[in-house]
Amino acid sequence: MVTGKDLTAAEEEKGQQKSCSFRETNWTNGKLSSSGKRKWFHFRRSVRMAAKESPVSWWRWLGCLKRELEGALSKSTFANYSPNTRSSLYNWKPHCIGFKLIEAVLCHICRKERPGAVLVFMTGWKDISRLRDGLQNHHLLGDRKSVLIQTCHGLMETFEQKLIFDKPPPNVRKIVLATNVAEASITINDIVFIIDCGKTNESSYDALNNTPCLLPSWISQASARQRRGRAGHVQPGECYHLYPKCVYEAFSEYQLPEILRTPLNSLCLQIKSLQVESIGKFLSSALEAPDPRAVQNAIEFLTTIGALDEDENLTNLGKVLSILPVDPKLGKMLIMGAIFRCFDPVLTIVSVLSVRDPFLMLQDKSELKRAKSRFSANDYSDHMVFVRAYEGWKDAKRERSDYNYCWRNFLSSQTLHEIHSIRKQLSSILKETGLLDTDASINNNLSIDQSLVRAVICSGLFPCIASVNQESIKTMDDGYVLLAEISVNSKQTIPYPWLVFNEKVKIKQVLIRDSTGVSDLMLILFGGALSNGKQPGHLKMLDGYVDFFMDPNLADCCLKLKGELDRLIQKKLEDPGIDFHKEGECVMYAVQELISGDQCEGRFVSARDSQKPKASDDENKFTKDGTNLS
Repeated sequence: MVTGKDLTAAEEEKGQQKSCSFRETNWTNGKLSSSGKRKWFHFRRSVRMAAKESPVSWWRWLGCLKRELEGALSKSTFANYSPNTRSSLYNWKPHCIGFKLIEAVLCHICRKERPGAVLVFMTGWKDISRLRDGLQNHHLLGDRKSVLIQTCHGLMETFEQKLIFDKPPPNVRKIVLATNVAEASITINDIVFIIDCGKTNESSYDALNNTPCLLPSWISQASARQRRGRAGHVQPGECYHLYPKCVYEAFSEYQLPEILRTPLNSLCLQIKSLQVESIGKFLSSALEAPDPRAVQNAIEFLTTIGALDEDENLTNLGKVLSILPVDPKLGKMLIMGAIFRCFDPVLTIVSVLSVRDPFLMLQDKSELKRAKSRFSANDYSDHMVFVRAYEGWKDAKRERSDYNYCWRNFLSSQTLHEIHSIRKQLSSILKETGLLDTDASINNNLSIDQSLVRAVICSGLFPCIASVNQESIKTMDDGYVLLAEISVNSKQTIPYPWLVFNEKVKIKQVLIRDSTGVSDLMLILFGGALSNGKQPGHLKMLDGYVDFFMDPNLADCCLKLKGELDRLIQKKLEDPGIDFHKEGECVMYAVQELISGDQCEGRFVSARDSQKPKASDDENKFTKDGTNLS
């Protein structure tokens, strides 16, 4: 049996009988002072503020919660609670995690309640770390002789997660700080008390801005029941809910379906592989139809990377992508790595991005960044860091020192084994397409060409690009963005004019989690479709978002070379048996020379700068390589 409380009133009501779940009295008949009314006004305003930082799924929640709250507020007050409890409720801020309240509840449990472990549900690693630091510095909860604090997060190493199942020594209370991974995936037998903050970090998709989001959101009623059940799974327990009953009743009954809160790129590609005529029409008949804008975003993305043509039909590239169990852009990167014979490093990058970052989650992010920097070689690429870390692990494994290698470099052995397994699967699937040679050495003839590997990364991750202008970084959909703190590119001057990235996410601001610097010519030759601008020497990409200005003769050469390169790639996809490098020997030589010779200073003045050359016939303003001298 599990009993539940509104813990906003826990200490005031601790003497009352604990017999019903979500126990709460009616909000009726009470009279508020003018001071209380002001506090209640601020409470209602804070609820509205919580929605302003939210994606589309939050607005759906807000509509329901707002109606429920306003209806309850207009009818009743906390009549049966003491003045102190009512004052606490008026000061409650729904958009914040109540760290002090959690500390007070834990103190109450440690002082007054029977023995038993406590499970505290938090939103994510950042909040877990903040709460853990606060508890460790607390005069009561920080006493290691009487309290054992442990954490549980999906990105922690397995052996660290297993510690939460160990029973503490006698007279020591175990406190486990966890995310929603502890809702259903695991059962900790000695848990007696649950503290539920009512929030979780939920992935969602902002179709309007074409941006994935990871923001704290209210859980569903089903999740609240599931959390409550963790205490009573193997023995009687108690659950403390840190929100009033009216908020619980405003929760959606279940979590939003994944189709409504994730990008639809992979789904739309799979739908087209089933020979469905119209993706939009097909998805509109779903039980929970996604936002038409999200569907259109996915179709436009697949068209941009060449998986669909203008008539929404699968191309040769799209047919191969549809059989690869990875995100379409990662699948394209893998195919390009096979075609350009730099397969191994690209295979590793795709495998890592398909699984997760092999580096462990550390409380000190600067220490984690230093660990990554040991693998960076100052090449401004998070993706090449993954390659070197994996190759080092393979070497250490052959010498049977892989455990020490992972320990020294803060790497997850389990994740590296998963990456190793995914590499084998993807390699096997691609061999069946005929794009890989039976001789593994031939597939990696050009793996030592770092410029070519970087260009292939660009071809796969496009159109996920960001322009670099001194200290600022900007994307087409989001404007100015930040690099994740643990990225090797963060907090330093990046010499490349462009970054390509796999993942961006909106938390408070839009963050780019992984990136690789690329030059103008890499983007010109391996990015999207090019077209001529209004003046000679002006090339456009992504409908003019990206502009390049150069000598007209050089611009013409770039257009012709890119056209010839694209033609050869299409021919290889149509007939995997042809020798791409023999048939396109001259094209490959020109491409390699150009991308390796680009010094990455952004010499073709692009849309990120205001210094565009004036239309003029004076050829002396340009050098032979196209550098703008004006």
